[in-house]
Amino acid sequence: MSLPVVLTIAGSDSSCGAGAQADLKTISSLGCHGLTAVTCIVAETPGKVRSIQAVRPEIVRDQLEVLLAAYPVAAIKTGMLFSTPIIRVVAEVLGRLKKLPPLVIDPVMVASSGDPLLKSGAIAAYKKQLFPMATLITPNLDELSILTELQADSLSAMRAAGKKLTAATGAAVLLKGGHLRARMATDILLTPDWEEHEYSAPFIRGVETHGTGCTYSAAIAAGLAKGLPLHKAVGEAKEFITRAISGVLKWGKVAALDQVQLRR
Repeated sequence: MSLPVVLTIAGSDSSCGAGAQADLKTISSLGCHGLTAVTCIVAETPGKVRSIQAVRPEIVRDQLEVLLAAYPVAAIKTGMLFSTPIIRVVAEVLGRLKKLPPLVIDPVMVASSGDPLLKSGAIAAYKKQLFPMATLITPNLDELSILTELQADSLSAMRAAGKKLTAATGAAVLLKGGHLRARMATDILLTPDWEEHEYSAPFIRGVETHGTGCTYSAAIAAGLAKGLPLHKAVGEAKEFITRAISGVLKWGKVAALDQVQLRR
């Protein structure tokens, strides 16, 4: 038996609600085999980041090189990359591949708690070194505003900022409207040839959103690894993240998305 292989390049979240741990649960739930290249160790729970220890760039390089040499990686996603040296190493290794698999970039910059997860100056490295390789970029609205210097406080403003990012990078962009907190959570996929696909689901209130971006992007990568076209991979991932939010698990004041119980 062989499963499609998905590589996540991400931080380790001690609460396992986001980061590489959430990615692995999602990838496994969707019928793929997950690999990890860990970029940082993060001491956190939903709503609080206590400390971050970055992995040395050469160790990130070694993880990537041994995994890409040993496995037929069918899709790659990036999460928390944290610093310019780590972004540079990831871009260098992926740039040497004869054929780059579909690459989903979740440009993690700020935790749901508001704590920074990206060093100052690293945004330029994303734009110059990694975004040109992307199949899809999946910023939340705060990240979209940072990347485009445009406010994204409505669907029309979100679309305008997304078009700017697509034009600047040549990649497809998924605009995630959950932070608008409207009755419907509407996401828009913009492709480099200016196709648009819209995905909507009822907005679920009162749910801890820690890890939603990681889970969503990992689900898209799993769909691409299984050979789905991008718009269908996003559609299936939207259904997956909506079910995960609906089935949130709670322990007193903390919560986590219910990825494991969604195994198909």
